[in-house]
Amino acid sequence: MKTTVAALCSRVTSGGTPNRAHPEYYEPGTIPWVKTGDLLDGPVSRYDEHISKEGLASSSAKLLPEGTVLMAMYGATVGRLGWLTEEAACNQAACAMIANPAVCDYRWLFYALMWSRSGLVGLASGAAQQNLNAGLIKSMELPATLLAEQRAIAEVLGALDDKIAANDRVGNLCLELADSMFTEAVRGMRLGGQTFGDLAEVAGGGTPKTSFEEYWNGSIPWATPTDVTALNGPYLFTTSRMITEDGLAACSSKLYPKQSILMTSRATIGAFAIAQVPVAVNQGFIVVNAKNPIHQFWLFHEMRSRVSEFISHANGATFLELSRGKFKQFQVRIPDPDLARSFSRQVVPLHEQAAQTMTETATLVATRDELLPLLMSGKVRVREAEKIVEEVV
Repeated sequence: MKTTVAALCSRVTSGGTPNRAHPEYYEPGTIPWVKTGDLLDGPVSRYDEHISKEGLASSSAKLLPEGTVLMAMYGATVGRLGWLTEEAACNQAACAMIANPAVCDYRWLFYALMWSRSGLVGLASGAAQQNLNAGLIKSMELPATLLAEQRAIAEVLGALDDKIAANDRVGNLCLELADSMFTEAVRGMRLGGQTFGDLAEVAGGGTPKTSFEEYWNGSIPWATPTDVTALNGPYLFTTSRMITEDGLAACSSKLYPKQSILMTSRATIGAFAIAQVPVAVNQGFIVVNAKNPIHQFWLFHEMRSRVSEFISHANGATFLELSRGKFKQFQVRIPDPDLARSFSRQVVPLHEQAAQTMTETATLVATRDELLPLLMSGKVRVREAEKIVEEVV
């Protein structure tokens, strides 16, 4: 038997964007305002922006209760999901679904949508970008499941997502602590006479010809900016595409070692990853490796702290780009040898812990994604799934 999103929800709506010509609609903002980039297929607890009560009242945005399920309706993020962990508003690119608690568990609704969304996204229309609308989402069919069974399924899958969220918090805390240590270390320090080009090997990448099949589907990770911007933390273990030895030899990228700093330098400038495996990259990166290894994580934090400066020096007619030549010329705050060693001893374990939580999270996500269709289709019973979850949580 089937039911629909509309039948399971007490309300299906969307949001709005306050007029940016009125800064008072945003500052000081106290209301979390969710955009589709904040939807990461899990709980929504971090926001790029907040809006004020005046901004809320002036727009189509509306307060949505904790437990509201959101789905991105437009563009590159179409179909991406999340649920609110607190009262918040959203923009017009998100469809907001408020589950009727008498017939629907909101977390089950989230998982049911995740399971079914590929079919829905296939219905998205638009020449320039894929678009969904609230009507399509409301009419979307989901399995008719008793409320008690919904709750049991949501509890099993939720245990995995709760652990994933806990790992994310640990990873973010480690990174925030490392950033704070860097901020304290550079307090009162001025830019020195040396540059990134003086202190590091600065390189880039390239793309093997896609028409040559022998260059692709090999064993060498090959990173694109999308691989980095999709990360929950700045640690790259895998890439969406792999190249062969011949592909590597035929492009402008080297095989960069573990711990290389990857910074996106086109369109999105200043997204970072520390390579956890040897990796090649496309032309959308600046790759940095300190000549003295003791400076590697210092340079990572120095770069992260100066993204706005990098962006201000970027140029380009179609999209902004920061050239390697320009990057090499930026002066750097340089620690004395004792401070460099002390800083490295403090932050390296924090980065290792954060990277380890990402490894654990990858296992948890894989387990969740394997169980999701099996539970939703009834091929695996809840009790069987609970035993599997106990082994990984």
